[in-house]
Amino acid sequence: MFNADVDDLKITRFFETSARVLLSLLIMAIFCAILIGIGFTFYDLRLILYTEFHDFFRKILVDTLTVLAMVEVLRTALAYFTEGRVKVTYIIDTVIVTVLTEVMAFWYQEMEWQQIGMVIALVLSLAGVRIIAVRFSPRRFREEL
Repeated sequence: MFNADVDDLKITRFFETSARVLLSLLIMAIFCAILIGIGFTFYDLRLILYTEFHDFFRKILVDTLTVLAMVEVLRTALAYFTEGRVKVTYIIDTVIVTVLTEVMAFWYQEMEWQQIGMVIALVLSLAGVRIIAVRFSPRRFREEL
Protein backbone atom coordinates (compact mmCIF):
# COMPACT_ATOMS: atom_id res chain seq x y z
CA MET A 1 0.00 0.00 0.00
CA PHE A 2 2.86 2.35 0.78
CA ASN A 3 4.41 1.80 -2.67
CA ALA A 4 1.11 2.69 -4.35
CA ASP A 5 1.02 6.01 -2.47
CA VAL A 6 4.61 6.76 -3.49
CA ASP A 7 3.85 5.91 -7.12
CA ASP A 8 0.74 8.11 -7.06
CA LEU A 9 2.78 10.94 -5.58
CA LYS A 10 5.43 10.57 -8.31
CA ILE A 11 2.80 10.56 -11.04
CA THR A 12 1.09 13.59 -9.53
CA ARG A 13 4.38 15.46 -9.20
CA PHE A 14 5.32 14.57 -12.80
CA PHE A 15 1.94 15.78 -14.06
CA GLU A 16 2.16 19.06 -12.11
CA THR A 17 5.70 19.72 -13.32
CA SER A 18 4.77 18.93 -16.92
CA ALA A 19 1.69 21.16 -16.72
CA ARG A 20 3.76 24.03 -15.31
CA VAL A 21 6.37 23.72 -18.07
CA LEU A 22 3.71 23.63 -20.80
CA LEU A 23 1.82 26.52 -19.20
CA SER A 24 5.04 28.54 -19.03
CA LEU A 25 5.54 28.00 -22.75
CA LEU A 26 1.92 28.99 -23.39
CA ILE A 27 2.32 32.16 -21.32
CA MET A 28 5.43 33.11 -23.31
CA ALA A 29 3.56 32.50 -26.58
CA ILE A 30 0.62 34.64 -25.43
CA PHE A 31 2.99 37.39 -24.35
CA CYS A 32 4.70 37.32 -27.76
CA ALA A 33 1.28 37.47 -29.45
CA ILE A 34 0.41 40.55 -27.38
CA LEU A 35 3.67 42.25 -28.37
CA ILE A 36 3.10 41.43 -32.04
CA GLY A 37 -0.49 42.70 -31.79
CA ILE A 38 0.73 45.98 -30.34
CA GLY A 39 3.26 46.23 -33.16
CA PHE A 40 0.56 45.66 -35.78
CA THR A 41 -1.63 48.29 -34.11
CA PHE A 42 1.15 50.86 -34.39
CA TYR A 43 1.87 49.73 -37.95
CA ASP A 44 -1.80 50.25 -38.85
CA LEU A 45 -1.54 53.90 -37.77
CA ARG A 46 -0.17 54.53 -41.27
CA LEU A 47 -3.67 53.84 -42.62
CA ILE A 48 -4.82 57.30 -41.57
CA LEU A 49 -2.95 58.65 -44.61
CA TYR A 50 -4.46 56.18 -47.09
CA THR A 51 -7.98 55.30 -45.96
CA GLU A 52 -11.15 56.95 -44.86
CA PHE A 53 -11.35 57.90 -41.18
CA HIS A 54 -14.09 55.40 -40.34
CA ASP A 55 -12.13 52.51 -41.85
CA PHE A 56 -9.01 53.63 -40.01
CA PHE A 57 -10.89 53.99 -36.72
CA ARG A 58 -12.53 50.58 -37.06
CA LYS A 59 -9.19 48.88 -37.82
CA ILE A 60 -7.42 50.50 -34.86
CA LEU A 61 -10.36 49.73 -32.56
CA VAL A 62 -10.47 46.06 -33.58
CA ASP A 63 -6.67 45.76 -33.23
CA THR A 64 -6.80 47.28 -29.75
CA LEU A 65 -9.70 45.13 -28.58
CA THR A 66 -8.00 42.02 -29.93
CA VAL A 67 -4.88 42.84 -27.90
CA LEU A 68 -7.08 43.37 -24.84
CA ALA A 69 -8.70 39.97 -25.42
CA MET A 70 -5.23 38.43 -25.47
CA VAL A 71 -4.43 40.22 -22.21
CA GLU A 72 -7.52 38.58 -20.68
CA VAL A 73 -6.30 35.19 -21.92
CA LEU A 74 -2.93 35.93 -20.33
CA ARG A 75 -4.65 36.80 -17.05
CA THR A 76 -6.49 33.49 -17.17
CA ALA A 77 -3.27 31.54 -17.78
CA LEU A 78 -1.45 33.41 -15.01
CA ALA A 79 -4.31 32.79 -12.59
CA TYR A 80 -4.13 29.08 -13.34
CA PHE A 81 -0.35 29.16 -12.95
CA THR A 82 -0.49 30.85 -9.53
CA GLU A 83 -3.70 29.43 -8.06
CA GLY A 84 -3.93 26.07 -9.80
CA ARG A 85 -7.45 26.75 -11.05
CA VAL A 86 -9.13 28.84 -13.70
CA LYS A 87 -11.32 31.70 -12.58
CA VAL A 88 -14.65 31.72 -14.38
CA THR A 89 -14.78 35.51 -14.26
CA TYR A 90 -11.57 35.76 -16.28
CA ILE A 91 -12.96 33.44 -18.94
CA ILE A 92 -16.23 35.38 -19.10
CA ASP A 93 -14.32 38.67 -19.34
CA THR A 94 -12.31 37.23 -22.22
CA VAL A 95 -15.45 36.13 -24.06
CA ILE A 96 -17.15 39.51 -23.48
CA VAL A 97 -14.12 41.38 -24.86
CA THR A 98 -13.97 39.02 -27.85
CA VAL A 99 -17.70 39.43 -28.58
CA LEU A 100 -17.41 43.19 -28.32
CA THR A 101 -14.44 43.07 -30.69
CA GLU A 102 -16.59 41.23 -33.23
CA VAL A 103 -19.40 43.75 -32.73
CA MET A 104 -16.98 46.60 -33.34
CA ALA A 105 -15.73 44.88 -36.49
CA PHE A 106 -19.27 44.95 -37.89
CA TRP A 107 -20.05 48.40 -36.50
CA TYR A 108 -20.16 50.11 -39.90
CA GLN A 109 -21.86 47.26 -41.75
CA GLU A 110 -25.55 46.61 -41.92
CA MET A 111 -26.74 43.85 -39.64
CA GLU A 112 -30.14 42.29 -39.45
CA TRP A 113 -32.13 42.85 -36.28
CA GLN A 114 -31.96 39.13 -35.47
CA GLN A 115 -28.16 39.26 -35.38
CA ILE A 116 -28.21 42.36 -33.20
CA GLY A 117 -30.72 40.68 -30.88
CA MET A 118 -28.53 37.58 -30.61
CA VAL A 119 -25.46 39.65 -29.77
CA ILE A 120 -27.39 41.61 -27.13
CA ALA A 121 -28.75 38.38 -25.64
CA LEU A 122 -25.26 36.87 -25.60
CA VAL A 123 -23.70 39.87 -23.85
CA LEU A 124 -26.54 40.07 -21.32
CA SER A 125 -26.34 36.35 -20.57
CA LEU A 126 -22.57 36.57 -20.13
CA ALA A 127 -23.01 39.54 -17.82
CA GLY A 128 -25.57 37.55 -15.82
CA VAL A 129 -23.26 34.55 -15.56
CA ARG A 130 -20.43 36.82 -14.47
CA ILE A 131 -22.57 38.34 -11.73
CA ILE A 132 -23.56 34.85 -10.56
CA ALA A 133 -19.92 33.71 -10.65
CA VAL A 134 -18.85 36.64 -8.49
CA ARG A 135 -21.79 36.23 -6.10
CA PHE A 136 -21.27 32.49 -5.60
CA SER A 137 -17.48 32.28 -5.90
CA PRO A 138 -15.68 29.69 -3.74
CA ARG A 139 -13.55 32.40 -2.13
CA ARG A 140 -16.58 34.40 -1.06
CA PHE A 141 -18.25 31.23 0.25
CA ARG A 142 -15.16 30.47 2.38
CA GLU A 143 -15.14 34.04 3.75
CA GLU A 144 -18.77 33.76 4.85
CA LEU A 145 -18.01 30.59 6.83
